Amino acid sequence: MREIGIDEAGKGPVIGSLFIAGVQCFDGLELLGVRDSKRLTPARREALAAQIEAATEVFVVEMRAHEIDERRRARTMNEIMVERFADVLTHFLADRAIVDAADVKPERFAANLGACYRNACGGEIALISENRADERYPLVSAASIVAKVHRDRSIRALEAELGCTIGSGYPSDAKTIQFLHTLQKDHDFDDLPHYVRRSWRTVQYLYTHSGF
Repeated sequence: MREIGIDEAGKGPVIGSLFIAGVQCFDGLELLGVRDSKRLTPARREALAAQIEAATEVFVVEMRAHEIDERRRARTMNEIMVERFADVLTHFLADRAIVDAADVKPERFAANLGACYRNACGGEIALISENRADERYPLVSAASIVAKVHRDRSIRALEAELGCTIGSGYPSDAKTIQFLHTLQKDHDFDDLPHYVRRSWRTVQYLYTHSGF
């Protein structure tokens, strides 16, 4: 039986891309000591991601900030997540998938994801959809690690390109908010760089109020 785990990194940030990773199950997975990527140091995540990618098939979908903004004109974020998770499913054509539900109602996410998969390829797949699945299933933990490593690399690459610190990209990060204030001085709302999610309320609030 071909089984995969799927998780995302970067759904909530106001800056940068969203990554969704699928990892196929492989012998020796549990021996790696994988766990929720947020509980690992960046160095440990990098080391584990390299081991995972060397041991099995991995597929990563990237959605850039401007693409997220474009899709949100006609869809909710939950609908977008269903579509992109389905892209990972159709890549693998697995028999079963364990997913970290990108919805507060995991059963709804499973139903929508299953329907999207059927529409895409006409097939059926057994789905386990749970919130915090990365804390319970090593296969989803592996996907979480891969997605997080890709997200971290993209943020570090963006910082190198810009020559400044932008923080994690999350609205709760003071460094990220300070960076957005700096951007506001030089850019109108419609002229914001491609890596800023203009559809986020954080950005919209910044441009309609004097501060946060």
